[in-house]
Amino acid sequence: MNKHVKCVPRMALAVAVLFIPFLVISCGPAVTVTRVSPDTETDLSGYWNDTDSRLVAQKMIGDLQTSPWVDRFEQENNRKPVVIVGKIVNRSYEHIDVETFVKNLEEALVNGGIVKFVASSKEREQIRAERKDQAMNASDESQKGPGQETGADYMLIGNISSIIDKEGGESVKYYQIDLELDNIATNEKAWIGEKKIKKIVKRADVGF
Repeated sequence: MNKHVKCVPRMALAVAVLFIPFLVISCGPAVTVTRVSPDTETDLSGYWNDTDSRLVAQKMIGDLQTSPWVDRFEQENNRKPVVIVGKIVNRSYEHIDVETFVKNLEEALVNGGIVKFVASSKEREQIRAERKDQAMNASDESQKGPGQETGADYMLIGNISSIIDKEGGESVKYYQIDLELDNIATNEKAWIGEKKIKKIVKRADVGF
């Protein structure tokens, strides 16, 4: 009888050990998800984010398309200038998805309608591969032959740099975005643009 009595606490302990992980999980913090518009301005950490990318692109392309160089080109050539987006370099201290920023620039260029915009070098490779495939497989009436591409007059290039100043729980994050529009034929700079962002981030101490 005594042996059976001693086994009861051990069995109870084993059952308790099995249920402890479930108790820990059930007591964890609840997760709340709120859907918002992609255009909503958000900034949780102070780092470069989608809001910065979109607003900077819209502002700088707006400045580019209202600059005097556009009117001068149209007067001299009787057509809209053709622009291509080149390399944008991330020189900041943090990881920035430059491709997203490039796409924001391209979107602003296309939607602005002031200049014409052509595909990037990577995109052109895909398009040229499609033309080669059409030459082999498409009908003569629907084929798109070589030698009909629109050449760019200008290339937009630039960089993103940053500085951080930190003391205790407070930091200042400074971003500078520099873009320039270069004439592909002459290497002349037709436009130079600059945009600055400064954020003050304060982190409260969490006590237990």
